[in-house]
Amino acid sequence: MREFWDEAYAENDYIFGTEPNLFLTRCVDLLESGKHALALADGEGRNGVWLAQRGLKVHSIDFSANALQKARQLARLQGVAITFEEADLLTWNWPTEHYDLVAAIFIQFAPPAQREQIFRHIKAALKPGGLLLMEGYTPKQLDYKTGGPSNPDNLYTETLLRDAFGDWEILELREYEAFLTEGTKHYGQSALIDLAARKPR
Repeated sequence: MREFWDEAYAENDYIFGTEPNLFLTRCVDLLESGKHALALADGEGRNGVWLAQRGLKVHSIDFSANALQKARQLARLQGVAITFEEADLLTWNWPTEHYDLVAAIFIQFAPPAQREQIFRHIKAALKPGGLLLMEGYTPKQLDYKTGGPSNPDNLYTETLLRDAFGDWEILELREYEAFLTEGTKHYGQSALIDLAARKPR
């Protein structure tokens, strides 16, 4: 898996673009400057950089060294300071009640058992009152083939996310279709699901 992504990120171009995820930008009014944010599997840094531009203190994690090199370059170009870390989310030493925000945008590389492990870590890593912003693909994405995993077990449904985070305050949870233009890897009509949820205080 790491070798696959290192090879993909070895391209000169930003394969997911340099603009932030649109769902993330739509949640801008939920963000608070000065708060601590964790950008999971942040790749080339587009989302972490955007959060830093909003005044958040960003910890950006990815397991691809090539992705992190490009992310650091993007942060320098945009004039923001970010803490970057090369780490595998499955083996990383997750902190407890440390972050005010977790951005989990298209982190659908994990099969169900490992996904449940990551979700548990996310829930523990957020402070009480902390915010989770998550976007992923639904199973209908397999018809479009415009990005995302080919394994249907890795895709999200409303039921799956409600089962995982239904004990939190659900601010938004919806499935819909939209045309994505996020670099060459996420381009075209897409079947999406968005979740904004707040951990109980």
